[in-house]
Amino acid sequence: MKVYYHPDDFSPIPFAVVTSGTFDGVHLGHQKILNRLKEIARAHQGETVVITFWPHPRLVLHPEDTSLKLLNTFEEKAELLKLAGIDHLVRIPFTREFSQLSSEEFISRILVKTIGTRKLVIGYDHRFGHNREGSFEELRKNAPRYGFEVEEIPPQDVDHITVSSTKIRRSLEQGDVETANHLLGRPYSIRGQVIKGDRLGRLIGFPTANISMDTHYKLIPADGVYAVTVQHEGKMFRGMMYIGFRPTVGGMHKAIEVNLFDFDREIYGDELIVHFHARLRADNKFSDLDELKQQLIRDKGKAEEYLKNIRISHG
Repeated sequence: MKVYYHPDDFSPIPFAVVTSGTFDGVHLGHQKILNRLKEIARAHQGETVVITFWPHPRLVLHPEDTSLKLLNTFEEKAELLKLAGIDHLVRIPFTREFSQLSSEEFISRILVKTIGTRKLVIGYDHRFGHNREGSFEELRKNAPRYGFEVEEIPPQDVDHITVSSTKIRRSLEQGDVETANHLLGRPYSIRGQVIKGDRLGRLIGFPTANISMDTHYKLIPADGVYAVTVQHEGKMFRGMMYIGFRPTVGGMHKAIEVNLFDFDREIYGDELIVHFHARLRADNKFSDLDELKQQLIRDKGKAEEYLKNIRISHG
């Protein structure tokens, strides 16, 4: 997949099959659109193009609202779209100036002139242009004039739940990673660099890798203890993750740390990718370190039981 960090870097292709949107999460609903995109491209010997916006429009238009956290960084989104088999990813830097573009200008300047769209596939209730004025009806009306066809994909339902990025975010914020994973079609993940901690976990027999990550945009699931699998240098390990303020020892800052099972290496500075499978419990304050240790032993047993059927590879 080729990635273009500005639409000016893209050269029109003979038969562009296009979709556009934020695609936060690249969840099952998005995958339904992407699969249709590829199906059309195969039928016409065309190439698939995804147009996305970065930063997320809400972060630019409502910077005072700090509640929005994203399911993906741009790099994670690009990786998922590549895995989905997309040919071209065009990133449009979203600015206040760009937000003033009318839907008519978006069609003519971006879809037609820049991309050379031949077939446009959009999700249900997709809006675009200034104040989200553009709609499927407008696209359908303008499509013949601009020389492309447009198709709308109905929403994806999973167990009678309409899949959306908002529903996935809410599930994660409540610690319900199993529902989030069900709607994503894969385990939710975060990534970060291992940094030095106070080594308290090692003292009670549960050494942890403390993870530093940019949490300004990325959504971190609710505080608690989770059963996870962890990717390190291309190999996968089982483990349990703690997210919280460590109330038992009077912690002042949120910790994100993972205890890897059957692993004993110094990995400071390395990157870990953590995949969430289940929340084992909420964060709790214990009377002392011994009580905490006994709880961690129970947590590990539950995590191992949960993860025993998760296939992993040590390379």
